[in-house]
Amino acid sequence: MSEKKQLIILTGPTAVGKTQLSLKLADRIGGEIISADSMQVYETMDIGTAKIKPSMMQGIKHHLIDICKPWEDFNVVKFSTFAKAAIDEIQKKNKIPIIVGGTGFYIQAVLYDIHFTENQEDNKYRRELEAIAREQGSERLHEMLRQIDSVSADLIHANNSKRVIRALEYYQQTGEPISKHNQEERNRNSPYEFHYFVLTEKREDLYRKIDQRVDEMMEQGLVEEVRRLIQQGCDQTMVSMQGLGYKEIALYLSGQISLEEAVYQIKRDTRHFAKRQLTWFKREPDVEWFHKEEYAYEEECILEEMIRRIEHEPRPTL
Repeated sequence: MSEKKQLIILTGPTAVGKTQLSLKLADRIGGEIISADSMQVYETMDIGTAKIKPSMMQGIKHHLIDICKPWEDFNVVKFSTFAKAAIDEIQKKNKIPIIVGGTGFYIQAVLYDIHFTENQEDNKYRRELEAIAREQGSERLHEMLRQIDSVSADLIHANNSKRVIRALEYYQQTGEPISKHNQEERNRNSPYEFHYFVLTEKREDLYRKIDQRVDEMMEQGLVEEVRRLIQQGCDQTMVSMQGLGYKEIALYLSGQISLEEAVYQIKRDTRHFAKRQLTWFKREPDVEWFHKEEYAYEEECILEEMIRRIEHEPRPTL
């Protein structure tokens, strides 16, 4: 009999329909939800993050939503710490923790209990990289990363300068790509008995839903949300303001691009983000794919199959 504790993961690309399915799953199996979304941790950033409203939670407790101010940094180390604490809290109540969200790096960190090596920081090198980002642009940093670690370059967006810099720092400190380190950590045995469900659908359907979601965000007041954040002192150097939707609208509000161009960029970059998410999940060895078209897009059929696997097909524990 395994002593490992149960953990369920429900993930997939942005706009695929994770939220509604997760509520039904939590209700059926007696679970609580831990958000694995790198942007929903920020208070007042609601529209651009497609954050679930408390009135829509149907009595299901959600963890790791609205735990940071927009001007605070949040990263995978903090997520791992908070998520593990939430898992312990949920399990003490004899409920099942369900990690829901699309940030694969965060999920991986918790699922495999990855230890992030904190090498002595080389502040001089970091300042040099930050200067390159300011003076030559984030694309130049990304080119530098691709030269020494193409795997990480494929998975990290050029605009995510913080993670690009971390990967370059790691190589400079250790002489090996951070992707190699991450792969070695990924091969660790998980401390949980888990199911890693990935929900997806045909690309054209997903892209149509992404475009529709962006239009809805604009109607709900995304421009005003970003304007309010800027008035509160938030700027594009902050992690929160690098999020999809926020950086583009900030460019519009500063007069650098038109509103039409901002909306176009949000839709385009969100589609690219969804593609990178799928690339990440395809690299993970333990995922169980749920292609919505194979279930005739019937959410109840997908739900029943997930529950059947949870109840009758425990993952092998090594």
